[in-house]
Amino acid sequence: MIEIDWTALREAARAAMARAYAPYSRFPVGAAALVDDGRVVTGCNVENASYGVGLCAECSLVSDLHGAGKSAPDPAGPAGRPRLVALSVVKGDGEPVMPCGRCRQLLWEHGGPDLLLETARGILPMSQVLPDAFGPDDLDRWKDR
Repeated sequence: MIEIDWTALREAARAAMARAYAPYSRFPVGAAALVDDGRVVTGCNVENASYGVGLCAECSLVSDLHGAGKSAPDPAGPAGRPRLVALSVVKGDGEPVMPCGRCRQLLWEHGGPDLLLETARGILPMSQVLPDAFGPDDLDRWKDR
């Protein structure tokens, strides 16, 4: 079992948030996660003038999880890929912020129901943050039909 240092994760998320590019919303966000292989990955939001195609901090974090020199994709599925274990996402004042719906789905894909998320209400598993989630197992059920 990996020990989770929530204070260190939150500080890493705050450091990532300081690198955010948010000139339009002025709402910088940073994220940091502990990976099952012991690494800490980070990300920040990156906006652009066409608003809707900006990248959330969680998207940036997942890119760091699988980025250059990290893990080779497994064409057979998610087995063997690194998994997110614990995640802290913070807003401009350094306090926890809940991921948007799109990011909750992304986090489910890369951490699953047991991924722990630091929220304003405390530490919650993704199974509570995104109940009745749709994931890879749902697709597998339809392959043979």
